[in-house]
Amino acid sequence: MTSFLRSLLAAGLVLAGASLPARAEVVGKVGVDWTGNDIVVEAFHDPKIEGVTCHVSYFDRGIIDRLKNGNWFEDPSNNSIACRQTGPVTIGDIDLSKDGEEVFREGMSLVWKKLVINRIYDRANDTLIYLVHTRELTDGSAKMAISTVPLFGQSVNWKNGKP
Repeated sequence: MTSFLRSLLAAGLVLAGASLPARAEVVGKVGVDWTGNDIVVEAFHDPKIEGVTCHVSYFDRGIIDRLKNGNWFEDPSNNSIACRQTGPVTIGDIDLSKDGEEVFREGMSLVWKKLVINRIYDRANDTLIYLVHTRELTDGSAKMAISTVPLFGQSVNWKNGKP
């Protein structure tokens, strides 16, 4: 997402009193063509799981591409994710249902499209699953990716006792 759109969205959320589940930090940005299109890589830490970091990549359209193709306020729904243990794992009060819970959300258009990451705990395999997908107001997208963080054999601390 362009820095202008990101700033505009953040200002709107602050004014609306909305809170985001987690914040991301841009750790890489690779130019893919002369029109200013980039692939952005962001890192975020799960707010309820200490010791897990996810890296998400997405396509950020440049101004020339926006002028040429129209559709000013939207980026494509192509996302990728990789999550790994990056320290001792401490698990807070997480949703253990099959739906899991949303841990990250970022706008990919001015209003209609959001990049979303859900965390699901696979109890049978003692594994955290992170699912990245795009939520759209009108049409859902079938483009998604998952990453897993196995907990077995790790020194994992459950703040509220193991489920």
